[in-house]
Amino acid sequence: MSAASPVRFRDPRSTEYDFLDSILVRCPRCDHLARVRRQPHAEERPLFAPRRLVCRSCGLMRAWAGRGIGLWAGSRGPAEDPYLRARLWLQRETRHGWLWAYDLGHLDLIRRYVDAGLRERADWYDTGQKMTLVARLPTWIKSAKHRDEVLRAVDRIRASVLTPG
Repeated sequence: MSAASPVRFRDPRSTEYDFLDSILVRCPRCDHLARVRRQPHAEERPLFAPRRLVCRSCGLMRAWAGRGIGLWAGSRGPAEDPYLRARLWLQRETRHGWLWAYDLGHLDLIRRYVDAGLRERADWYDTGQKMTLVARLPTWIKSAKHRDEVLRAVDRIRASVLTPG
């Protein structure tokens, strides 16, 4: 009788900033799936490069070329994209709080972390980066006792992209 080895997760040192190039949102006009994308620009700091919201359903286009952004902190309410303040598409309320992601890559990272039985932290001393995206996840998401509930929520969120509405 051999025990199955636990699924291992190694922190890839991703931050929220790594998932801001293409954000899935609800269209402010028709409430269908839309996308906020970073536009090609000579900006030295891609975080502040212009963005454009495009909805393929109703044709809405909005541009952002501002200087201030507001990254969403916490899980106490529905999340918004940091540029145009449209509600994120990839989110779901659970009994513990809101679970959200900017894009499918972000959602996949959360899923792999939650699903893992063995979670290895990134060494921070060689990069100076202590707080990665997974290190900043709310405690209820990290808790093993909530694993099944969080994974169900992740699966429902992912399904909303395949069957919007």
